[in-house]
Amino acid sequence: MKKIICCLAVALGLTACDLNLVPQDAISPETFFKTENDLLLYTNSFYSALPSAEDVYNEDVDNVVKTSLRDELQGTRVVPTSGGGWSWGTLRNINYFLANSGKCPDTKAVAKYNGLARFFRAYFYFGMVKRFGDVPWYSHVIEVTDQDMLTKARDPRTMVMDSVMADLNYAIANLDGSRQVSTITKWTALALKSRLALYEGTFRKYHPEFSLPNADKFLDESIAASEELMKSSGYTIYKATPSTAYQRLFSSDNAIAEEVILARDFSDELQVYHNLNYYTMTASYGRPGLEKKLVNSYLMADGSRFTDIKGYETMQFAEEVKNRDPRLSQTIRTPGYTRIGENAQLVPEFGATVTGYQLIKFVSAPKWDTFNKDITDMPIFRYAEVLLNFAEAKAERGTLTQADLDRSIKPIRDRVGMPNINLAAANANPDPYQAQLYTQLRGANSGVILEIRRERRIELVMENFFRWDDIIRWKEGQLLTKQFKGMYFPGPGNYDLDGNGKVDLVIYEGTKPTVPGAQILKLGSEIVLENGNKGGNIVVNGHIAKKFNEARDYLYPIPRQERLLNPNLTQNPNWE
Repeated sequence: MKKIICCLAVALGLTACDLNLVPQDAISPETFFKTENDLLLYTNSFYSALPSAEDVYNEDVDNVVKTSLRDELQGTRVVPTSGGGWSWGTLRNINYFLANSGKCPDTKAVAKYNGLARFFRAYFYFGMVKRFGDVPWYSHVIEVTDQDMLTKARDPRTMVMDSVMADLNYAIANLDGSRQVSTITKWTALALKSRLALYEGTFRKYHPEFSLPNADKFLDESIAASEELMKSSGYTIYKATPSTAYQRLFSSDNAIAEEVILARDFSDELQVYHNLNYYTMTASYGRPGLEKKLVNSYLMADGSRFTDIKGYETMQFAEEVKNRDPRLSQTIRTPGYTRIGENAQLVPEFGATVTGYQLIKFVSAPKWDTFNKDITDMPIFRYAEVLLNFAEAKAERGTLTQADLDRSIKPIRDRVGMPNINLAAANANPDPYQAQLYTQLRGANSGVILEIRRERRIELVMENFFRWDDIIRWKEGQLLTKQFKGMYFPGPGNYDLDGNGKVDLVIYEGTKPTVPGAQILKLGSEIVLENGNKGGNIVVNGHIAKKFNEARDYLYPIPRQERLLNPNLTQNPNWE
């Protein structure tokens, strides 16, 4: 039976959003924090802070696009009156625990669960810093009478992130060293340190406007955390048949523990479900599909660049997906695709994908297709990300060697039978297609950094909104202003999407034709091409303007109400 982490926040009365609300009617610190089981019960409530299934798979930045656009992509964010992510209830619950856990006489248990609490405090503050930059640091419970703390100014990002690193170091030293896919362990804390230190190091490097020091220190911390996990944890890259291994990693009902460090559990027996299958196969959730620039970024199976091929821009679907990195055919429907346990070959359904590149990552057996009835576990941390963090941090530090790539990128590519990155070749001949995507990248090591970014984008697509974080930390907001596109079609006509001689799709003008078994789309309304009846790529949301304010949009605004309550809170640059 799967282990399900019980979220006891409601039962314990820990749903307050105010820093100074003490749940005195629910528990008493004089009687509750006495045994290890008490500490376990309380800290189980912290797990609700982890991403939901939708937070993992529901990506909609520039990897996966939909019929609608987030405010962040349209440039229509405003300063909210309240809310907006400025919520401190989670932190209050953590600090309340840390203030009372010492009442338990079992000092080993106290150290362990304090480590868990400090992991979650680090996790909380990492999210707040990513969103707002400078934020107030609170390391203890704030009383209702403590006006100095309730009205304190934002602490510098540098101080907050140093405190976060101290919390993580404590967690690493005191958490359990076993491997448990649904429980926070030492290895989860190392994985978080690897992730957040890479984020902070690269953010400081690529955002000189914030004058943040010690970028290299954080890159070194990411390298060290990644290396410790690589050397001592026992995690590996899951391998099976190259043509199915990547897909199987994500479509398994139970998280594959040799690679997945932490996952959110789902269970038919316990009736804990999510909505992935339904999300990818109906029009109800914006018809998600891979964006063209990501599809173009997948290499050929021999490691050569697809975008070096003459005429790649006008290749039709069946031709463009031939002999590509096998992860492409394990992320979207390509010719020969079949559902798990079935034999019928399926082509992309344009009623379910706005770009034509229909998602299959995480898609499980058809019996789970019903609305909100899927049970595949959702990875929150996995070993492949740690390897990618390691390679990127080393490349950004200028210390990357071919041996480092052999330890990090090679195992990921070996899973699907792809050649490894060659350091010297990548730097000698940077990919011009990738280079025009990333305008902030400079220097002698830029070629291999481009290849690592390509690898990261492909390997981690549809996971944990990594792409948004990557665009923000690399200062590449301009990517969000580009026109989103899908498949190429030369114009109205009949199309055989999988090369089996049958018409799968008809794009028409005028009178709707009758073609048995084919999808019928009217040009200009049900499908829009760049050049109308002269063809081109599918255009997604061409009628919606997209803007990104480089002087403002890398951080979110502080809500107005919070600044009225606390006049010492300053606003982020250019939001007012």
